[in-house]
Amino acid sequence: MSEVVEIRSCHALEEFHACVKLQREIWGEADLEVEPATLFVVAAHTGGQVIGAYVGDVLVGFVLAVAGVRERTPYLHSHMAGVRVGYRDQGLGRKLKLFQRDEALQRGIGLIEWTFDPLEVRNAHFNFNRLGAISRKYLPNLYGVTTSPLHRGLRTDRLLAEWRLEDPGVVAKVASASGAATTHSPEREGVALKDVDSRLISVPASVPYGVGGDISAATALQGRLRAEFIKTFEDGFVAVATDESPAYVLTRADRVRP
Repeated sequence: MSEVVEIRSCHALEEFHACVKLQREIWGEADLEVEPATLFVVAAHTGGQVIGAYVGDVLVGFVLAVAGVRERTPYLHSHMAGVRVGYRDQGLGRKLKLFQRDEALQRGIGLIEWTFDPLEVRNAHFNFNRLGAISRKYLPNLYGVTTSPLHRGLRTDRLLAEWRLEDPGVVAKVASASGAATTHSPEREGVALKDVDSRLISVPASVPYGVGGDISAATALQGRLRAEFIKTFEDGFVAVATDESPAYVLTRADRVRP
């Protein structure tokens, strides 16, 4: 990326409106599920995060997270992230997530969660292999069937990503991203791939959405993944990586920190 990108927290109303405008640019004017500026305001004023990536005064990416509490422990739920066309596949998404991690740790928050579509293996690779997140929960039709073209009329099944910010595996990946030396061996994937107690859930590299509105193949694939994930999680496994086949790699939960 030849341009200088500044990543910073957003606080002003015009910055929140810029996030809404960028949503429409990324996902299309026809998307009725765009989050309004008021949600960004609430997030910024109640312990959440609105983080922007800027080239000069132009917003080219953002992350929106809301504050949560579970069992008296605060955490962040990262609800939305987007990067403008022309700035993707250049590491900007990872820089946004690492800034998000640093900001959370500065406030004593050690966990960030978010949901993602299990059909999108590229997102899974980023979440698991690049950031060090894990998943132990499958949430069927979490948001219902929406009007968003992004969801293509499918049920909104989601995996819940857990990003434990001070986990040794996460720390190693962060050090690798920054180019810092580390003596820790990021063994999570190695254990998962070699351990006889691991399991694989295969997924195609691209989703068969079909043409002309026919989503029957994608619906069948989603149903298979739903059944396999729910059963494998019930058997005590946790998703920790993806491999090149491509497939999700799961290892026993007792091999992963709670």
